[in-house]
Amino acid sequence: MKALFAIALTAALTVALTAPAYADCPYPAAPDKLPDGSSATLEEMVAGQKAVKAYDKAINDYVACIDRELDAAITKGGDQLKPQQKADMQHVEAQKHNAAIDQLQNIADRFNEQVKVFKARTDKKS
Repeated sequence: MKALFAIALTAALTVALTAPAYADCPYPAAPDKLPDGSSATLEEMVAGQKAVKAYDKAINDYVACIDRELDAAITKGGDQLKPQQKADMQHVEAQKHNAAIDQLQNIADRFNEQVKVFKARTDKKS
């Protein structure tokens, strides 16, 4: 019975400490549409570049936010926080961090591919 209570308490404390920790860190939306390099104008490519750069900044701000929130949650937990709880919180933060960076990399790769297509198309016209 004590073991069950300890597990329930650990789960409740982990949820209580992690749930509000990320409430102030909204996940940024990816750019709505990336330009198609095979048909986009230079202006559309520049707009796409600006959108990707803005998304890059938003993702980096998000990652910094969840890092700060994790640190605050760990500090708030203080001595009540067991090593496994801290490790669980760090694991969740690392998953969110890595997912955000992976998403950013995917968007950047897709845009860069369209830049190559655009350059190949426009270099032929010169």
